[in-house]
Amino acid sequence: MSELPPHDSSESDESAPGNPLGLFEEIVAAETERDPDLAVIEAGSRTLRTQGAGDRQDDVPGRPTDPEVDKALREVEAELATRWGETKLEPSVSRIAALVDVLGAPQRSYPSIHITGTNGKTSTARMIEALLGAFDLRTGRYTSPHVQSITERISLDGAPISAERFIETYHDIKPYVEMVDAQQEYRLSFFEVLTGMAYAAFADAPVDVAVVEVGMGGSWDATNVIDGDVAVVTPIDLDHTDRLGETHAEIATEKAGIVKQDATVILAQQPVDAAQVLLKKAVEVNATVAREGLEFGVVARQVAVGGQLLTLRGLGGEYEEIFLPLHGAYQAHNAAVALAAVEAFFGVGTARAERLDIDSVRKAFASVTSPGRLEVVRRSPTVVLDAAHNPAGARATAEAVSEVFDFSRLIGVVGASGDKNVRGLLEAFEPIFAEVVVTQNSSHRAMDADELAGIAVEIFGDDRVQVEPRLDDALEAAITLAEEEGEYAGGGVLVTGSVITVGEARLLLGRG
Repeated sequence: MSELPPHDSSESDESAPGNPLGLFEEIVAAETERDPDLAVIEAGSRTLRTQGAGDRQDDVPGRPTDPEVDKALREVEAELATRWGETKLEPSVSRIAALVDVLGAPQRSYPSIHITGTNGKTSTARMIEALLGAFDLRTGRYTSPHVQSITERISLDGAPISAERFIETYHDIKPYVEMVDAQQEYRLSFFEVLTGMAYAAFADAPVDVAVVEVGMGGSWDATNVIDGDVAVVTPIDLDHTDRLGETHAEIATEKAGIVKQDATVILAQQPVDAAQVLLKKAVEVNATVAREGLEFGVVARQVAVGGQLLTLRGLGGEYEEIFLPLHGAYQAHNAAVALAAVEAFFGVGTARAERLDIDSVRKAFASVTSPGRLEVVRRSPTVVLDAAHNPAGARATAEAVSEVFDFSRLIGVVGASGDKNVRGLLEAFEPIFAEVVVTQNSSHRAMDADELAGIAVEIFGDDRVQVEPRLDDALEAAITLAEEEGEYAGGGVLVTGSVITVGEARLLLGRG
């Protein structure tokens, strides 16, 4: 565990210039003639703006502008593409273990926070990264899949590494990759090579702490050659059932593999059978457990302009007036999990009882971004992108859309992968979509648009389904349908079904 940063003092001057809480109270006091709830919501939004969080920059990189760099990156991408893709797996960590061994075990040179679960991993990782950075720690973050650029997967200090550094890291480890390839029954996979690159880049930086998201599962995931000081398990649901198991308990058994001896385990709310498996594993390895809803959680949340205003209960106490510029109840729960993970990393709840410095926590959460997660990329009509790709994620997204956006008519654009529970995903969205335009992305994993349409017609009916195999045509069709409501009528478009679909739509709509 790392040394605890300076904690907040009860004697701090909350009315001092620049103090967010003091400013928040001033604004609420000044608006006593208004509805109290509206005053609080507006105060949260205005407090955020004074902190400059409204100037957050898009952290999804586009293609390199230098032609030579772009060419070199494409060559690296082409070489990686010759390897097993992320959906072809051989359940073993032998190859990645051999790689990090010849690299000199870079993953042992820094402490780590390891994250598994079904949904919410990337958003939670981003929040953890922001919190650690607010306490002046140099961070490395490894997440997957990427929205637009492969370089997004490896971040230093809260930003994706440059294309130049990505290329350099690849060529640095390439001789060792080839050495391991020659010794193993199967060559290292795409994901295994990227994992080795991330661990090497973090050691080279060097980072103070790595925030690592599993690719799939846990026990035999390529990331699982680290021993995380803190293991985080976001909500478990049914996904990748052909590889991880068909019940919550079976999936939890695989994901519990990231829980190491004497670690601290942060558990989001889980199905009962999954929780039983995870708690049993914690007992077996003498891990300390903190459970959402018991040791930590969301005390209160209010919808605010541009996000939500939260009160979180952490391991060291309550954190009030936290502005999170992300939408949906599920993001509030991700925030509670992230806060508890960082508290555990600093020893709060075990070695120390104080809460973290609340101003630093507020600043960190106000800076969080999560591209492709209920992200508004266009207005008039409003176009929202969300990477929900399984029924649980789709249900959470549908609930959040209904809470945050007052659409009079919402058009869905859905492009999904063929190996997903597409029927369950469409059923989750059916209550909020007036019509759905089915399409497909450029991935070889994409479900054929006509096949997807066949399922959609069974759920929505023929008159509510339109087929546009090209994503650009699908976006144009959906925007046209939304505009039929009139400029001020509140029509909107939600693009969803796959991270790849969202990434490609993002590019087509001029982002990145």
